[in-house]
Amino acid sequence: MKYFEANFDGLVGPTHNYAGLSEGNVASKQNANAISSPKSAALQGLAKMKALSDLGMIQGVIPPQERPDIYALKRLGFNGTEANILEQAYKKAPSLLAACCSASSMWTANAATVSPSADTDDRKVHFTPANLTNKFHRSLEPEITGNVLRAIFGSDSHFSHHQHLNDNDHFGDEGAANHTRLCGEYGEQGIEIFTYGKHAFNQSMPKPQRYDARQTLEASKAVARLHGLRDEHVVFVQQNPDVIDQGVFHNDVISVGNQNVLFYHEQAFLDHDNFVSDLTEKFANVSSKPLHLIKVATSQVSVEDCVNTYLFNTQIITLNDDSMVIIAPEHCRQNPRVKAYLDSLLAENSPIKEVKYFDVNESMKNGGGPACLRLRVALTQSELEAVNPNCLLTDELYGKLTAWVNKHYRDTLTFDDLRDPQLVIESRNALEELTKIMNLGSVYQFQRM
Repeated sequence: MKYFEANFDGLVGPTHNYAGLSEGNVASKQNANAISSPKSAALQGLAKMKALSDLGMIQGVIPPQERPDIYALKRLGFNGTEANILEQAYKKAPSLLAACCSASSMWTANAATVSPSADTDDRKVHFTPANLTNKFHRSLEPEITGNVLRAIFGSDSHFSHHQHLNDNDHFGDEGAANHTRLCGEYGEQGIEIFTYGKHAFNQSMPKPQRYDARQTLEASKAVARLHGLRDEHVVFVQQNPDVIDQGVFHNDVISVGNQNVLFYHEQAFLDHDNFVSDLTEKFANVSSKPLHLIKVATSQVSVEDCVNTYLFNTQIITLNDDSMVIIAPEHCRQNPRVKAYLDSLLAENSPIKEVKYFDVNESMKNGGGPACLRLRVALTQSELEAVNPNCLLTDELYGKLTAWVNKHYRDTLTFDDLRDPQLVIESRNALEELTKIMNLGSVYQFQRM
């Protein structure tokens, strides 16, 4: 049987803007209130998807959420016509308006945690949308995320969908941004690594002091239970609180894995030695392949450079010839220290043989690199055939989506534009057309009213 790893990238939404909403995310805060380019952002994302598809990868597409979120503003006390609601929020609660217009669902690494059928007790692919309780603008996403995932992965015989965890900080869950999976082959039993930032029920345990830890151990364990994962195939490890305080808000800013490779910074994990020991032992029990642990020393690349370039917020993909390639943002090439490190990595005897650089600047300015933009889903041939085919990128779909973006998206967007009631109409018209292109049905609230 054939096995694949598909990458489902998020389409950047029509309201892509820079509001600096994500405390602890250095790039997000630094670029707050800059003029954004929704059309350029969406086309950059599509270009990255097309390039990976051309490399022979299975590439999927996840649609954006409906924004502005008028329903959230109504729930919070704004009333009248939609134009009145936007104007009231603009004048009385501008930060709230910005949050309800965020296009943050583009970073689908936060959409959900996914466990492939090789790992789960019932041999189905399991999905749990992330609740994203730590940031208000992202906490608006889980319900629609669940609708979208069911529309893409609709076969009950192949896929199992769970409700997102309780909407409480004790079970704060950031999805695949704090989860990775190592394996020999994608279709074989793997080891799922859940990285958390704090213990919710034990305040005496280490935690960051400057920025909130967004993922709890309790949330990670709950997802593992929901997915039917066995203890011998799971590793829980705490992210180093010191690097969270330096702007490493998710584990995928300091670590990334693919098959039998874990690429990480030496400061990534709190109890590094025990983590490596546990991981090595468990991996050896499920795979005959050697485990490659590529640890980057601080003397080679500082944490600051990791945050500024997103060296670890890269994708590592396996091509059809079994060689591995790093998909990196242009920022990595432009930083001489990071570029020198990557050049030296290619000269080593590791499975990684090439680095490809991509312009995802609009996403990077808001705090998300290539890895943030994709949700990884390992699939068997039969599972792949059960995926909604209109959500898998082809040359035809790429052409349709490019035309769709050029038709519906604005070239620039400022904060003042967010109160424009025409933006609501434009966004809904765009999403209505998109659901037809991708055959999603009525996944959005405006379509169900």
